[in-house]
Amino acid sequence: MDKNEVFEQADKDGIKFVVLQFSDLLGSSKSVTIPVGQLDNALEHGIWFDGSSIEGFARIHESDMFLRPDAETYAPIPWLSSSHGNTARFICDVFNPDGKPFEGDPRHVLKKTLKEAEELGLKYFVGPELEFFLFKKENGAILPLPHDKAGYFDFISDKAYEIRREMTNVLGNFGITVEATHHEVAIGQHEIDFRYADALRAADNVSTMKFALKAIAQKYDLHTTFMPKPIAGINGSGMHVHQSMFTDDNNVFYDENDRYNLSENAYHFIAGQLKHAKGMSVVLGPTVNSYKRLVPGYEAPVYIAWARVNRSALIRIPRWNPEKPHSARCELRCPDPSANSYLAFAVMLKAGLKGIKENLEPPKPVEENLFHFDDKKLEEMSIGTLPESLGHALQASEKDPIAMDAFGKETYEKYIKAKKAEWDSYRQSVSQWEIERYLEGY
Repeated sequence: MDKNEVFEQADKDGIKFVVLQFSDLLGSSKSVTIPVGQLDNALEHGIWFDGSSIEGFARIHESDMFLRPDAETYAPIPWLSSSHGNTARFICDVFNPDGKPFEGDPRHVLKKTLKEAEELGLKYFVGPELEFFLFKKENGAILPLPHDKAGYFDFISDKAYEIRREMTNVLGNFGITVEATHHEVAIGQHEIDFRYADALRAADNVSTMKFALKAIAQKYDLHTTFMPKPIAGINGSGMHVHQSMFTDDNNVFYDENDRYNLSENAYHFIAGQLKHAKGMSVVLGPTVNSYKRLVPGYEAPVYIAWARVNRSALIRIPRWNPEKPHSARCELRCPDPSANSYLAFAVMLKAGLKGIKENLEPPKPVEENLFHFDDKKLEEMSIGTLPESLGHALQASEKDPIAMDAFGKETYEKYIKAKKAEWDSYRQSVSQWEIERYLEGY
C-alpha cells in the first residue's frame, strides 16, 4: 500500500493508535506507540526514539535514532480493538540521525544479504515451521506444566484445537496464510506452518507470529513459549526452514533430469550451508538452552549431512509433486524459534550464496539413520557434528567468519559480546541438578 491507501484503510478500521514494532539484536520485539495523528509524520519522516536502551543498538552518547514504518506491514491488532478506538501495527526499519539505515538493525542485515542475492538475479524464499509449547499459568505465574497430554497429530485435547483455530484466524488478520496446524510430538507442543514467502516478509511473519500467539494464549490463561527445550526428556521445539531460490517465476533449485530433481545451484547452495553449519550455529541456535535440544534421540539434527528421506540429517530434500517444480526446496532442520529470524535467514542465505559463488559440491547424501552411527563410522564417512554448547558455537564462530560476513563487523561484535555474556553467566551459575548431585556426596 502507498501512504494514501494506508490512511484510507486506517480510517475504515477505526484506528486511533499505532504500534511501531521493531526487533533488537537478540530477536526480542520492541515497540513505540503513537496516536494515529502522528502517522503521517512517521511515514514521511520517521519517529525518533532512544536507541541506547535497546540490546545491540546505539551507545548512550549517540542514542538518537528513528523508526520508519513499512507501509506493507500495516495490520489492525485484533485483541486491541476497543470502543475508544482500534490499534494497528507497522513493522519498522531503524535509521541513524543522518538518514542512513542503522547497520545493527536486524531487518537491515537481512535486506543487505537479499540485495547480494538480487545482484546475482536470485530471490530467496523461505517457509519456516515454528514449534511451540503451551504452558499452564496459576495466579499469573507461568508453570512448567504442559496444558495437555496429547501427542503427534492428536485431534482434540483440552482446548488445543480451539486455541490453534483462533491463532490461525488472528494470523490471517495480519496477512499470514496458515497452511497447516497440528499437535506436535511432545505433550503441550504445537506447530503452525505458514505459506512460504520472500525472506524479508517471512522474517516479519515470524516476528508477528511470536507476539500474536503469546497474546492469544493469555486469553486462555496459558503461556506460549518458543524456548527450544523447556522440559527435559521430551522433544524440544525447532524452526525447520524450507528454502528455495527464484529468478522471476522460475525455481532455480529445480532440474527435471536430476535424480533428486535438484539443479547445480541447489547442490552448491546445500554445500555452502553444510560447510558453514558450525559457524552458523551461534545464530541459528542462539541460546544456552538451544543445545539442550540438539542431542540425539529427540528428532533434532546434530550430524552435518544431507538426505531426501532421512530426518536425522541436517538438510533434507522434501518430496514434491513433479508437476509443481516451484516446490523444489531444501529444508534446514537445525534452527530453533529462539533465533532472531532476520539474522537467521541472513546467515543461512549468506552461506548458501557462498556455496553458489564458489561452486561448492556437497558430499554424498546419507539415507541411513545417523543416530545409529557410532563415532568410528561417523569419522569414516567424514560426517561432522554441530557444536554441543553455546560455548562451542562461539568457538566455531571465531573460526568461521560467515556470521560476521552477513552482519558486518560492528554488528557481529555486538552480537557475540551479548552471547559471550550469556554463556559466562550460565557456566558460572550453580544449577539445581548440581545441588542435588553433589551437595551431600562431597
